Amino acid sequence: MFDISFAEMLVVGVVALVVLGPERLPRAARTLGHLFGRAQRYVHDVKNDIQREIELEDLKKLKASVEGTAHSIETAARTEIRQFQEAMAATETKVESSGSDSAPYPEVRATDAPPRDAPTDTSATPAAATSLPQQPKSGFDTAGAEIPVKN
Repeated sequence: MFDISFAEMLVVGVVALVVLGPERLPRAARTLGHLFGRAQRYVHDVKNDIQREIELEDLKKLKASVEGTAHSIETAARTEIRQFQEAMAATETKVESSGSDSAPYPEVRATDAPPRDAPTDTSATPAAATSLPQQPKSGFDTAGAEIPVKN
């Protein structure tokens, strides 16, 4: 910090010993040590406060950046949803204005399907269509693992 050599400190110590005397010199040195320690703690606290303020400012900038990004994403999502809703509304009005009573997808009713317990007539189908193809000797499942064959 200061450029003081050992010889200069020795001269200051001898002058202090002559001026203060041997009785008061230890007490004065102790007081100077306490004052010097307080000054060091004060400087350390000021440095820490400045560092915290800098970090707080960085966090505020980061928060503003994240909020700006979130706002832009929200705006983009709302725009896409609105465009989709407008397209759906345009499609609905186009279907309604076509004049046909049928919907774009036929409505399936429960009466159209045969009852579950009704016997199925297999005599009307050709024999080739009803027979299942033979399974290969080895194969792979959906995950790509080989299926062992039982012979």
